[in-house]
Amino acid sequence: MKLHLSNADGLNTFTAYGDNYVDVNGQRHTANVVVLPEQLLPEWTAARFETLSEADFAILAGLKAEILLLGTGKTLRFPSPALLQPLMAARIGLEVMDNHAACRTYNILAAEGRKVAAAILL
Repeated sequence: MKLHLSNADGLNTFTAYGDNYVDVNGQRHTANVVVLPEQLLPEWTAARFETLSEADFAILAGLKAEILLLGTGKTLRFPSPALLQPLMAARIGLEVMDNHAACRTYNILAAEGRKVAAAILL
């Protein structure tokens, strides 16, 4: 699906997504990626959902976002609360959703000027 944002203001936005990819500013990504309005972390982890670790979430906590959207693939799956300690310590809100919903929600929050990050597991 292609997405259209009326006012991107030079920020990173999702421009398309599918079951095994996301496009950010027209560039295709087929590996896990973290997107922030002014930063992109391609291949932030090689982990699959089942192998995510606390260290993966520590990387995300270091990004200083107010809210983290975790895209868990085609289906919604919740990570173990034990893995989320770095986010809780940094007081970062977490919303878990499927990748398509995470992409759409990220674009809205980024356009509003929010300090948002989307971690997408592909």
